[in-house]
Amino acid sequence: MKSILVLFILLVFISIFSLSLGQYHLEISQIFDFFLYKVGLKEIDNFQLLQNIIMEIRFPRIVASILIGASLAISGVAFQSMFKNPLVSPGILGVLSGAAFGAALGMIFFKKFLLIQVSSFVFGVLAVFIALFISMFNRQNQLILLILGGVVSSAFFSSMLSITKYMADPYNELPAIVYWLMGSLALIDKQTIYIISIPILLGIFLMILLSKYLNILSLGDEEAKSLGVNVKLIRFVIILIATFISALTVVLAGMIGWVGLVIPHIARLLFGSNNIIIVPISALLGGIYLLIIDNLSRTLFSVEIPIGILTSLIGIPFFAYALKNVKKGWG
Repeated sequence: MKSILVLFILLVFISIFSLSLGQYHLEISQIFDFFLYKVGLKEIDNFQLLQNIIMEIRFPRIVASILIGASLAISGVAFQSMFKNPLVSPGILGVLSGAAFGAALGMIFFKKFLLIQVSSFVFGVLAVFIALFISMFNRQNQLILLILGGVVSSAFFSSMLSITKYMADPYNELPAIVYWLMGSLALIDKQTIYIISIPILLGIFLMILLSKYLNILSLGDEEAKSLGVNVKLIRFVIILIATFISALTVVLAGMIGWVGLVIPHIARLLFGSNNIIIVPISALLGGIYLLIIDNLSRTLFSVEIPIGILTSLIGIPFFAYALKNVKKGWG
């Protein structure tokens, strides 16, 4: 609990610092003055300017960074524990490929951002249901077939995405699709994040409640059944929740890789293998990590770097180091 509290306080401090970053630099004192004004404890002259910068632009983006990082990290923990495989990531069942195809399809046929987001979510969920359907072909080897079904589903939607890019207008639609696939928080708006934050937070909360079952599932199906756990039901519920929140991350910011693969390893190396602790810690670490990466993406250069590029560049060496110590973390 102490570690969780420390990480939460660190997340709050980084969030406040992030509010000061941008082309229009703000002092930390200005941010505190703004919030004091909001609760009626102080008078300031430039309230409307600060309102636009802080509440309309930066705060929704910070919230999105935290939620996306937490969702991907917590999904990574769930899948790695369920499949007892440290190389598993949230995209194993095809959700990211399906969501990316849905977004690309929406950019060609629907144009409106809301419909693009809906299309992304629908196809992300559909991709996972295809993997689940394939896993039902053989009840005895269902877990193996589930992974293979995810490979098939991911390959199928990746191929469909390639066809969609080939069909896209090379001057207008294709650049938008490519930019989306690189991942970016530049299009985050207050209304979208406030709506989507509710189901994401619910999914994270449910995953924390189910974390004890991840410990049991990691023992193997036979051991879990002997402890009175309905393995198929629990696994289906966890997959459903992880799929749900992973698809919503693509809806918000496109494809952001490596977070769900790297953060669970770091959490285990630092705090052990008990999922009751690792799940909430991974959520906090994921939020902190992606918030820092997003700060870098919008401040390193005069133009914003797609966040998916930075998560890959930074995640690869982290993951290489984690692999050296993988036995320690999976004790």
